[in-house]
Amino acid sequence: MGKALGILIWLLVVGVVLLFLAHDIWGSAQTWWLPHAISEHGAAYDSEFKITLVVVAIAFILAQIALGYVVFSYGANKAGRAVYSHGNTRLEVTWTVITLAVFGTLGVMGQRVWAGLHFNEAPPGSISVEVTAQQFGWNFRYPGADGQFGRTDPKQVDDSTGNPVGIDEKDPAGKDDIVSTTLSVPVNRPVHLILRSKDVIHSFFVPNLRFKQDLVPGMAINVHFTPIETGRYEITCAELCGLGHYKMRSFLDVMSEEDYAKWLKDRAPAQ
Repeated sequence: MGKALGILIWLLVVGVVLLFLAHDIWGSAQTWWLPHAISEHGAAYDSEFKITLVVVAIAFILAQIALGYVVFSYGANKAGRAVYSHGNTRLEVTWTVITLAVFGTLGVMGQRVWAGLHFNEAPPGSISVEVTAQQFGWNFRYPGADGQFGRTDPKQVDDSTGNPVGIDEKDPAGKDDIVSTTLSVPVNRPVHLILRSKDVIHSFFVPNLRFKQDLVPGMAINVHFTPIETGRYEITCAELCGLGHYKMRSFLDVMSEEDYAKWLKDRAPAQ
């Protein structure tokens, strides 16, 4: 029984490895994998992911080969039982230091992409959009022709009258603000998002952008990205936010410059 179990462990390892290699061998159309990346930072994100996956895979394969060997050799061999060991301090310190160095390095490498999107200011000429999450929907506010966001007043928030973000009707800068339930942006232009929440913690997640960020009540979180491919991509909430969490979704529409200009013009408030 021990020999059969050891061989089964090795076969499972081979199957798992083939499952991951299938993406490169047969192509993503026939296998599961990350969705197609459509952001400027997507390639760097995927590169870090693959490096981490390879490192973890090596550790996994070696550990399972060793496990299979032990089960194969000692599982049903009563004449040669395994020997109990109290451990080797030098060996344990060595593999702990190596593990710390490997995963510490991976963590530092991965933070470069994340920090570039969160800690650096958006490039000049970015499209600014204020994202407001609420149970269970999204609202996206654009500054309009004057390029300025109008003042908001929590007392004026009213979904029923078409003012879900509370634009102050007394502020002239807010009269041309555009509020949409979908996020529309031009391709190859940096997009600066100001993320807010009206009630509980939500999470803005667009898999194709390789982008996810929590929205915390009382905070304005600034992030930016640059889409490089036109199309429609799903926006979901990745933080359990209540009974209607499952239906909290919207769409990111990446358009050409001409289509984006037309989109803004069609939604501009009548003056």
